[in-house]
Amino acid sequence: MHAEEEARYECPKCGEEIVVPIDVPAGSEQEYVEDCPVCCAPIVIQVHVDEDGEVSIRAEAEAE
Repeated sequence: MHAEEEARYECPKCGEEIVVPIDVPAGSEQEYVEDCPVCCAPIVIQVHVDEDGEVSIRAEAEAE
C-alpha cells in the first residue's frame, strides 16, 4: 500500500477529468469538498480505501 496515491474523477458540472492525491493513511472512508480546478464548482469527494489498499472515488455536485 502506498502512503499517497492518485485517483481520477469527472467533474459533475463541467465534465473535465480531475486527478487528485489520496492520503491512504487518513482512513478507509474520507469525505471532503473541493472546488473543481476547471470550473470552480464545489464538488463533494467521497473516497473509499479497501482492505487491499485499492482506492475508489466518487464525486458529486455539492447541494446548492
